[in-house]
Amino acid sequence: MAFRMRWSLGVSCLALAAGCARGPNISTRELPLRRVVVYRNGVGYFERAGKVDEEQVTFKMRQRMVGDFLATLAIVERGGSSLRAASFPLEVAKNDPDAPDPRFIRMLESWQTPDQLPGPKPPPEDKLREVVLRLDGKEHELAIGYVSTTPVWRPSYRVVVQDGGADLQAWGIVQNLSGEDWKDVELSLVAGAPLAFESTLGEPVTPARPIVTDTGEVIAAVPESMTSLQEKQGELDRVAPAEAPAPAAPPPPPSIAQVSINGNDADEDEKRDIQPMMKSMGRGGAAGRNAPKKRAEPARAVAPYAPAGNAAPMAQGVSSELQNSIRSGLSAPRRMSALAAVAVEAGATHYDIPTRVTLPDQSATMVLLINQRVPGEAVFLFSPDGGVPDSATHPFRVVRFTNATNGLFERGPIAVFEKGAFLGQGMLDPLPPKATATVPFALERSLAVESARDYQEQGARLFKIESGALTIERDSVTKTTYTSKNGSDDNAKLLIRHPRQAGARLFKPPPETEDNLGTGSALIPIQVRAHARTELVVDERRPNQQSTDWLSQLAEDAVKAYLADPRADHTIAGQLSNAWSLRDTLKKSIDEQQGLLNEQAELEKETRETRLSLEAIEKNNQAADLRQKLTRRLAEVTTRMDQITKRLVELGLTINERRVRFQDAIRVIKLLTPLPPKD
Repeated sequence: MAFRMRWSLGVSCLALAAGCARGPNISTRELPLRRVVVYRNGVGYFERAGKVDEEQVTFKMRQRMVGDFLATLAIVERGGSSLRAASFPLEVAKNDPDAPDPRFIRMLESWQTPDQLPGPKPPPEDKLREVVLRLDGKEHELAIGYVSTTPVWRPSYRVVVQDGGADLQAWGIVQNLSGEDWKDVELSLVAGAPLAFESTLGEPVTPARPIVTDTGEVIAAVPESMTSLQEKQGELDRVAPAEAPAPAAPPPPPSIAQVSINGNDADEDEKRDIQPMMKSMGRGGAAGRNAPKKRAEPARAVAPYAPAGNAAPMAQGVSSELQNSIRSGLSAPRRMSALAAVAVEAGATHYDIPTRVTLPDQSATMVLLINQRVPGEAVFLFSPDGGVPDSATHPFRVVRFTNATNGLFERGPIAVFEKGAFLGQGMLDPLPPKATATVPFALERSLAVESARDYQEQGARLFKIESGALTIERDSVTKTTYTSKNGSDDNAKLLIRHPRQAGARLFKPPPETEDNLGTGSALIPIQVRAHARTELVVDERRPNQQSTDWLSQLAEDAVKAYLADPRADHTIAGQLSNAWSLRDTLKKSIDEQQGLLNEQAELEKETRETRLSLEAIEKNNQAADLRQKLTRRLAEVTTRMDQITKRLVELGLTINERRVRFQDAIRVIKLLTPLPPKD
């Protein structure tokens, strides 16, 4: 039975733990909490703002929070006087003359608990401290921000595959363990982790200093004599190495700022609640730009999803036409602009929740960040994984979709749905904007894939000519054949995740191939018809350079290919053409010389055999005719050898002359930029 999936925009709060009440980590009665920014590295940015009619602002915080508070404290004041100083107490252990030696205490720490150790007890980390900000004057409008430890926010995704695309939903899970309730705060989630470290500015540090004494000029002992030995000549003195420089201090954490952008126009067929839409219009819409700067009072409900009939409290900046349409029962569309404004600041993605959030202490909330249609589909992926043995022969079922937003998607679980059914779950790796994710969620056994490889050397190209030396470039060709068999009744779109060879290029890849150099792989699509077998050949070519002789066949192939290439340099091509005519005549002479040398060797062999035959029948009177025949043959061979010897002398002189001319012609050729290979 098919069902229609309805995405809920509600914000649900979950209790994390139950126990006795405890105080907040950092608190002040003068300034309420207004804004919280949660990062992915265990820290959060907290901003408190309001009017102060006193000469100081007192913060109470845990001892372990003092250092981070002082290291990241930022104060912005609108009118009035300025901050003069920030005072805080120190925890100093009292000197006890009867206390044991600290070195003895450290020795006992390896097997004793802190309660069992003698001497003064260290101060507990949860002890509350006061940090007093002293102001100049009594009337102030302050905004104070600082960084404190907080659990990381975690993403969760859902994708519904449909015809022509997919519906993508991104949620952010936020946990409040700060010790105080977050009441009507502006919440932002940041995909990315700025550099942040734990500071100890709240702890006193007194460095040790050297002790210098003066005991006078009295000689307390009789000096001893010293004997020097004659050292061997040439012996080297040993010099101690210089001390290494001190390590540089770590860089300060980057500043934190909020940037909001306007979302896209909403679809008319999608529905969302009224009050979040009002707030998005008031912040970034066209009506919001013309409205007064005073912000409308936000809704305090934890679940912002409300029926259209509850639209009595209208937000500022909404046009009368839109208000009338809402009262008549029509809801405004639900899109990312009404859910979370996406901004990119210093390479980090901010998700700014448009409605204020109330999150009690020791609880969690799940906020909807993105809900929109994206390009996507469900296909098959052959990607052998050592953790799944059957994936060596069967492909995975995967969902592919594109991040059509301007923000980064963090790593998180993703649930896949199609045609009203749950298909499976996968893990989405960090996905930058405009990139495409391929997430496996099941194994498909109706498809089988086999692979085989073949290696060979092909081609010859000019790579470099310098000082008469020739370097050519050849391709080491690796051809991988994937054979796919479809045993189902439906056609299948299969993606082959081909592992790329380092330094190799794809030669004439199939259309729509995705060459992912960052991951060292390529996604190659292939259509496999029902109950059919299909082959895919992936051709990879890696160039190899090698020196070669000008007279070799590889050199001839490389030069002829360069001369026939319209991209060739005309000056170099002309020089090569002139030199190549000299090379041809030299090659012919060398080939003739080699042929005569081979013939001479055969004739010498024949001469030896003929002489041995004559010696064997020398005293045989019945073989007179054979001796005459062998004698004539020996004379003919000797005459031919004399001719060859004479011709070899002439060729030697000719070859030397032509070789000098050819070397002189190629010495002026200089090719340092090879032509790129053709695909």
